[in-house]
Amino acid sequence: MTSWAEERRANHAATAEQRRQDAAAATERKLREQAARAELRRTDAAAAVKLADKQRETRRARRAAMLASVAGWLSTNRVRLPIYLLALVSAGMAVPAMAGYGAQVYGDVTGTALPALSELGMWAFAFAVEITRHRHPERPVWALQLGVWVFAGVGFALNVLHGWHRGADAAVVMGIVSVAGVIAHQLAVASPPRSAAERAAARIERKTLRKVARVQAAAVRHAVAELAQDGTARLVFTPGRYTLDGRRLAAVVDLDAHTADVLDDEIAAFFTAQQQAAASEDGPITDSPVLTLDRPDDQPKSTRKPRPPRAPKVRSIEDLRAAFTAAIDNPDVAINPKSAESIRKTLRCAPKFARQLRDEHANRA
Repeated sequence: MTSWAEERRANHAATAEQRRQDAAAATERKLREQAARAELRRTDAAAAVKLADKQRETRRARRAAMLASVAGWLSTNRVRLPIYLLALVSAGMAVPAMAGYGAQVYGDVTGTALPALSELGMWAFAFAVEITRHRHPERPVWALQLGVWVFAGVGFALNVLHGWHRGADAAVVMGIVSVAGVIAHQLAVASPPRSAAERAAARIERKTLRKVARVQAAAVRHAVAELAQDGTARLVFTPGRYTLDGRRLAAVVDLDAHTADVLDDEIAAFFTAQQQAAASEDGPITDSPVLTLDRPDDQPKSTRKPRPPRAPKVRSIEDLRAAFTAAIDNPDVAINPKSAESIRKTLRCAPKFARQLRDEHANRA
């Protein structure tokens, strides 16, 4: 009986201990959940603060960029902005007056479109001048400027007629108000003043373009036509350095090449003269040994003066072209038409002619 009671107490104690452990585990689990929820709330709060800070920085950067853009635009258009304000004031005074004058002249609402002729016409050409000069500065704008001043004259005349019945002073004032904005726009915005260096650079560029055009026209006039077997033709130009001689091209001599060519010609003439002088005194020069006899001392020497050396034969470029063509066509002649040195050695001509023949052959090929 005692053992059963002890066992029962032990069971109760074990059950109580188990309950206590379960309660402790539940409490610990609840605390962990509360701590996790608190940590999650802290993390969410920190992320929200960081996101808010980032959004504030983004808004601040956007406002700074917008202010910088506005400041930059104002700085860039510090001349254009007041001119456009002046134009708005001029249009605000002239357009209603012209609309009323048009309705009075035409007698119905159709006349209210008169400002489209007196005001819109000149401003359309004025904006065309400005846009063309900014996007395509190489294009001429004289025709657009002519349109500006023609329509400005029309607007001035119409406003003068409108104000004439009120007196000459009113007519002049209305005419000036009508064209004041477009005149300021053309002077300050469409045609801004340039520095002396910019004007000089533009003047030099215009002269360069004109001279290049004249040189190209002269080159086309004097180009050689090459006709193919199928009947098509193309122009062949001779490369080099040229200057304009009226409507013709004159070749410019390269000083270094010219000096080398003259030196080669002088050396060749010197050796030719020496060979001719030796041939006139001692007879022809051969590669075989020649037996010579000593003269007696009492034999009178010849007093005949040696003949002056004859100038070497000068071949024209046409002769050299013919010889060059014949050498190319001859399979027994080893000549490289792409090498000026090979041409010079084969034809025995000056280097400048060899280079010219090489270039002409390359252009034909």
